[in-house]
Amino acid sequence: MSMIFFASVVRVRDGLPLSASTDFYYAPDFLECRRRLKALAVQLARHPGRGSAESRDFCIHFSSAGNVACMAICSRRCPAAMAFCFLETLWWEFTASFDNTRVGLASRPYAFLEFDSTIQKMKWHFNHGSASQMESSVAKVQEELGFQPPVVLSLEDADAAHSLANGHAPVHTEPAPRFRMEPVTTLGVLSLVLNIMCAALNLIRGVHLAERSLQVAQEEIGNILAFLVPFVACIFQCYLYLFYSPARTAKVLLMLLSICLGNVYLHGLRSLWQILFHVGVAFLSSHQTLTRQLQEKQSDCGV
Repeated sequence: MSMIFFASVVRVRDGLPLSASTDFYYAPDFLECRRRLKALAVQLARHPGRGSAESRDFCIHFSSAGNVACMAICSRRCPAAMAFCFLETLWWEFTASFDNTRVGLASRPYAFLEFDSTIQKMKWHFNHGSASQMESSVAKVQEELGFQPPVVLSLEDADAAHSLANGHAPVHTEPAPRFRMEPVTTLGVLSLVLNIMCAALNLIRGVHLAERSLQVAQEEIGNILAFLVPFVACIFQCYLYLFYSPARTAKVLLMLLSICLGNVYLHGLRSLWQILFHVGVAFLSSHQTLTRQLQEKQSDCGV
């Protein structure tokens, strides 16, 4: 008998539905639960990574990380560990299929309609698959829930918050779950060292020029910024390589563009070889950042 009735992937910052399973349940209690799930989706940014809310016949579970959250309507008989195992698997499948840039740029509901079939297959697997296939994965999630239980929410409170057109509920200050990145490579370490070297050169030249310009002339402010902006961009490139950040691709490209434009502007203060060195390091660092992905999860939750 089915225990997971409906699943949805939403954007955390505004609750925009990105994809959902097709359901054929028209019971009034289920439809009311669907309505409340939509109201709760808008409030996800104010809650920690895992949470649950109960109605008379159903439970709503959600799991969020980064800019994406997965939500499900389950039977009250469905074990919480199984529901969160399903949601975790769904999150990994979605984030492996669509990057943060596409998620962030989505402007219409259900923009990733093609993912619906994946949700249906995964829902069927958890509803009808062999319990032995999922036993170890569910047990692992059960252990995690013992150390960090999901927050329990009231659907009535979510409705009330959603109905306030201009209200501002207090933001939950608990940090979002951290992402585990792939190990740092030798080439990645080299890009970090070269990036720090370029940042230091930019800072030294920028500060030196600023000290001289304050005593000589004000028209060199453009040259000063052309040194200091790439300095900040180099430092931020190191951060983007070491740590996960939403919309990472867009940020990497912005830092790369800042470094390139700054060095082009400095033509005359730097030789061609110096410019090529700084731009080359920026491209190497950008490539290393974009190719360093989230680490594959160790458990496949039975899928």
